[in-house]
Amino acid sequence: MRANRRRDSRPERQVRSLLHAAGMRFRVDFPIRLERGRPIRPDIVFTRARIAVFIEGCFWHGCPDHGQRPRVRNAHYWGPKIAGNQERDRRHDLALSEAGWLVLRFWEHQPPPAVVTEVRSVYRASVS
Repeated sequence: MRANRRRDSRPERQVRSLLHAAGMRFRVDFPIRLERGRPIRPDIVFTRARIAVFIEGCFWHGCPDHGQRPRVRNAHYWGPKIAGNQERDRRHDLALSEAGWLVLRFWEHQPPPAVVTEVRSVYRASVS
């Protein structure tokens, strides 16, 4: 599991590249420190607009369409691990929302141009 990176996955890089080409500037893996606990590190952060964008891996976050849990090998580990990731995502969404952030979550299988279109429209609506 050491080869699995916390940031800079291919879908993240593709979305960031398209956002940058569209003239949007953002922070990458920016720690958002809330009152308690560890900082939350969204994949893409628009600090002034207070928008946090997460691009989730289908396996790691249990995508309902593509998330496949191992049925035989280490199932006793992966089931609770993925459920824990999903619970943490819900906690982070709630904490960020309560702190005034808008949270956008996308799956890695979603086409990057569609993700960028949605992020741009939400960004435009929040700054105007």
